[in-house]
Amino acid sequence: MAKLVTIFGGSGFLGRQVARLMAKRGWRVRIAVRRPNEALFTRTYGAVGQVVPVLCNVRDEESVRAAMSEADAVVNCVNILTKQGKSTFKTVFEDGARNIAQLSQEMGIPQVVHISGLGVDAASSSKYIAAKARGETAMLENRPDAIVLRPSVLFGTGDTFYNRFASLARFGPIMPVIGGRTRLQPVHVDDVALAAVLAAEGQVTPGIYELGGPDVLTVREIVGQVLKVTYRRRLALNMPFWMASIGAGILDTAQYLTGGLFTNKILSSDQLALLRQDNVVSEDAQGFAAFGIHPSAAEAVIEDYLWRFRPSGQYDDIKNSAKNLRTP
Repeated sequence: MAKLVTIFGGSGFLGRQVARLMAKRGWRVRIAVRRPNEALFTRTYGAVGQVVPVLCNVRDEESVRAAMSEADAVVNCVNILTKQGKSTFKTVFEDGARNIAQLSQEMGIPQVVHISGLGVDAASSSKYIAAKARGETAMLENRPDAIVLRPSVLFGTGDTFYNRFASLARFGPIMPVIGGRTRLQPVHVDDVALAAVLAAEGQVTPGIYELGGPDVLTVREIVGQVLKVTYRRRLALNMPFWMASIGAGILDTAQYLTGGLFTNKILSSDQLALLRQDNVVSEDAQGFAAFGIHPSAAEAVIEDYLWRFRPSGQYDDIKNSAKNLRTP
């Protein structure tokens, strides 16, 4: 019988790509999520019955145990960007990772892959980064043989990074840029997914791997890429952090006062803290080379999905081409 992998958060931006690749490579895939009915689309990634969403909450030990039953490998892709009810950075990143690590050890599951983040630091002013760091520690304390992947900011179809900049570029002649000099190393979601699959298959040794794309770019340069691809002419102006913090504080307060009915997906104080520090691969870190992967550059990929933000969408290139036609 084909091997079974349990992917926690398997319907998310990264998790769904891991699930698709694992199914393509012949694995049986169990998608462990809080709302299986919203993950039914993952069943199309394989043959009938090959990919199955199941109910699981990483905060609950028994549901985690059930989700990992008879599994040969586990990939933890669970991620949230803001508090969602009882799901907080602590309960998801720390408690969840600890549950997966302890129970997988108890159940004798051979391969465990944990998705962390580049630049994790328990002392960080970002609650997100600090909780990610503590979750990574909880994983390695209980599963020292785990493979930890630390990707930089992810890009790809449906991302919340390049798509957000492209969406903002549609409004007005001015494009505000926060943390314009901050350096990032955007990495393609498909490259990280492949690394996770190879790790789950035991093709690399246990340890920590930092995953970044081939280019180190400032936020301002990334905005420039977006404007070029979307055919938008905007004046990109740096917004001081103090000014951005006022807006983020207002949005955070609105989420708090509405009890979560309004979710701040625009700019939170925590996301602002992330923009204050560079997010690039360390010089001495293990990376994609260990997997034999040559990461894709954002410049070669983003046009495939940002075209919809052009003034005329898919018709812009047709219009530009028509200008070169000779009239009789």
